[in-house]
Formats: sequence, C-alpha cells, structure tokens
Amino acid sequence: MVSQLESEKKSTIIYPESDGKPMADNTKQFRWITLIHGNLSWLFANDEMVFVAGDLLWYPVEGNPKITQAPDVMVIFGVPKGDRGSYKQWEEDNIVPQVVFEILSPSNTQKEMNKKLLFYNRHGVEEYYIYDPDKHQLSGFLRSGEDLDVIDSMDNWESPRLGIRFDMSGEELQLYLPNGEIFQGIEQIKEQLQQKDEQLQQKDEQLQQKDEQLQQKDEQLELLVAKLREMGIDPDELK
Repeated sequence: MVSQLESEKKSTIIYPESDGKPMADNTKQFRWITLIHGNLSWLFANDEMVFVAGDLLWYPVEGNPKITQAPDVMVIFGVPKGDRGSYKQWEEDNIVPQVVFEILSPSNTQKEMNKKLLFYNRHGVEEYYIYDPDKHQLSGFLRSGEDLDVIDSMDNWESPRLGIRFDMSGEELQLYLPNGEIFQGIEQIKEQLQQKDEQLQQKDEQLQQKDEQLQQKDEQLELLVAKLREMGIDPDELK
C-alpha cells in the first residue's frame, strides 16, 4: 500500500519542460550553441544511439524536479534519438549525459557557474567544457574517479568521448571534427553550397560548349559530305 501511494505521488509530480530562461542572451552565444549542437548532431547523425540536445532540461533524480539543469549542449551515448520535452534520467535507463557544453554570456555569474560545476560533478558527467567567446577563454573538466578534474591545457585538447579537437591558437576557438574538418556554421555551409552550385553551373556550361562544338563539327562534316557528292565522289568509298 505504501509503495502504491509513493508511485501515485511520483506520477503526479510535474517536471517543467522550460526553466523560463532564453536559450541565449545574445547572438554570439546563440551562434556558438547552434554551431556546437549542429556539428555534433551531424557527426553522430548515423548513430541512432547518440542523442544530442540543446537547452534541454535534465532531471537526474526521480521525484525531485527542483534538481535540474539545462546544459547549452549535451551529448548522451546509449539512448535513442528522438524528440523529448525534457531528459528524465530514470526513463532513459538511468544513463547520465556524458558530455556537456556551456557557452558563457555577460549575464552568467561565477556563483551560477560554480553551481553548474557542482551539479555536473555530482551527477556523473564525464566531460564538461565551458567557453567564454567574449574573453576567448576555454575551460575543461574530465572525470577521474568520483570527481571532475580540471584539464590543465585545452589547446589542441581532444575529447575522449567525441573525438573532436579544440584549437585556441587563433582569435577565437576553433573546433575540428575527428576527420580534421573544421566545425562550420550555417553561413559557411551556405557559402560552400553556393560555391558548389557555381562549380556545377560552370561544368554545365562547359558541357554545353562541348556539345555546341560537336554539333558544329557534325554540321561541317555534313557540308563536306554534300560537297563530295556534288563532285561525284562517294564519301563511303573514301573510308
């Protein structure tokens, strides 16, 4: 009877699907969130058991909706792709998001970020990355045993889970896929598609020119054959 009451109580608990906060405070933060989310989604597009989420509330403890965070981007290996209103860990074979990204904005406070670090440390995140695009600062944490330890140097760091590389040598962070290709935003992809369209158009024009040249040669050949026949010469006998 007690267990039944507890079950009924848990079933009536509401787990909000929004924390009332915007995904990003400014365009720069939004661009970085979508860049990371988009490229990681593409990286694992063919793996049905890797779920990449952005700004999704994660509830690690059943029965306590106050214990929650909404990472800017999180990657979860071992759960299927699909739409979710939130990530309720107990409904996902209790699989913890292994990799988490946070992109800072001017409104983020040190107290807030300390709480997030404690949350991710307590609930089992394996890799945690924080990037401040305004200050060009990147921090990383890697789980060692029970705790997340600071990664001493993030320049050219390669994520054990994702296989992506972090490059801090330029004016802003550059991220590279395991095949060496750089993370690309929507504008870069549009430019590449436009360039490919232009290249295809050039090839079409070249093929059209070749077709016209062949047609001209055929017409010249027909004129030559006609002249030979006028002269009483059978072109077939010349072969």
